[in-house]
Amino acid sequence: MRVADLAVIAAYLLFITWFGAQFKESQKNLKDYFLGGRGAPWWAIAFSIVSAETSTLTVIGTPAISFAGNFTFLQLILGYLLGRIVISILFLPQYFRGEMFTAYELMGRRFGPKVRKFTAGTFLLLRALAEGVRVFAVSIVVSIVLGTGEVVSILVITALTLFYTFEGGMTAVIWTDVVQMFLYIGGALGSFFLMLHLIPGGWPHILDVGEAAHKFQLFDFRLSLSASFFHRAYSFWAGLIGGCFLTCASHGTEQLLVQRLLAAKNERESRRALFVSWAVVFFQFALFLLIGVLLYVFYRDTGRPAPANPERTYPEFIWTHLPLGLAGLVIAAILAAAMSNLSAALNALASTTVMDFLRPLLPRQTEAYYLRLARWATVAWGIILFAVGLVARHWGRVLEAGLSIASVLYGALLGVFLLGVLTKRPGEWSAIAGMSAGFLATLLLRPYVAYTWYVLIGSLVTFAVGYGTSIALREERPATANV
Repeated sequence: MRVADLAVIAAYLLFITWFGAQFKESQKNLKDYFLGGRGAPWWAIAFSIVSAETSTLTVIGTPAISFAGNFTFLQLILGYLLGRIVISILFLPQYFRGEMFTAYELMGRRFGPKVRKFTAGTFLLLRALAEGVRVFAVSIVVSIVLGTGEVVSILVITALTLFYTFEGGMTAVIWTDVVQMFLYIGGALGSFFLMLHLIPGGWPHILDVGEAAHKFQLFDFRLSLSASFFHRAYSFWAGLIGGCFLTCASHGTEQLLVQRLLAAKNERESRRALFVSWAVVFFQFALFLLIGVLLYVFYRDTGRPAPANPERTYPEFIWTHLPLGLAGLVIAAILAAAMSNLSAALNALASTTVMDFLRPLLPRQTEAYYLRLARWATVAWGIILFAVGLVARHWGRVLEAGLSIASVLYGALLGVFLLGVLTKRPGEWSAIAGMSAGFLATLLLRPYVAYTWYVLIGSLVTFAVGYGTSIALREERPATANV
């Protein structure tokens, strides 16, 4: 047990929990608790978006990809940019027509209450399953540091994050995200330069070894409509098209990230935060892929056996090779990524539960009542995510497991949002039929295609079946629709 490192980790955990709890007094109503009072600057929201879409999966999973493979994962980031352009044109103008708390209020306006609850329920299921993988991922790191079992590790992180999210709401989430993002990016930069120092020959040697092993291959333009093409998760076409649809779904329809866009002061600041977040995401993925290459060169040169679980490679290297104190700081940075994402998920799950399900059933209550309800919904989801995290220990590679679980449900969500925004004919039952078909199609085709294609398949099937059903049923535009 390295006392200096453990002291750094403990100090970080105590500080961030205390810091998040300081925002308790500013929580007066649901707008404060779920949207931060719409008072955060655009740059803080941009960093919060990055923290929300980053987690321990990114920090320990991305180096594992380049350690075992190459840089082709970065092709997804090109799709992320294209997806942000689509969101800024199609979705943001709709979200800022009136005051919305959740993405699914838009579906209620367009189709009616059944579709609002169906899409909101889909999000709750999606985020609970995907967040369970992320909660488990952090237990890998904590168990390496403390030698504790996974159950204790999951419990500690969940409990601390739940405390400050319960107290400070969205304001605490945004500002702790900012602190934690700088910490884990700084920790990654520190570990990068120290690895560079530990490898004899420095950067020229790393370039030679990496190029010989094709580690820096970025693009894969092979185009063939064969089974092998759709099994390649990281081709240029899977990255551009699949990444675009994935981003449209995650940032345009999922409450976890839409909530941050809604927290901006206006549409212009929301759009600015969205695009600045892409630049930061590109930088951090490139950095973690470079770290994976450095790890590959280090283990190759030293002849040491790499961990059997690729996700343990980066945290084990940190804990065993970095100087006292600095190792604790970098491990704290990894925990920061986990806690920032978990706090975002807790607040988004609570907001969807209260605004889309409970508040319509409990009208004409006071703001104080709804605020208490929001806080206890946060506690309930903390307990659920702890339980899902325990089950997620058996779901395989953490990064791809998290992305694939989300992608199965994203397709139907994006498809019904596109159906609502781009068409006028379909009504509630057509939308529900389309979503059901999109889920089924993605599940049936899942064994035959890479996860990067799931969202495209699900959204196209949802849109086509939804629109086709509206023609068969001779539906007209719903009288209540105002999108």
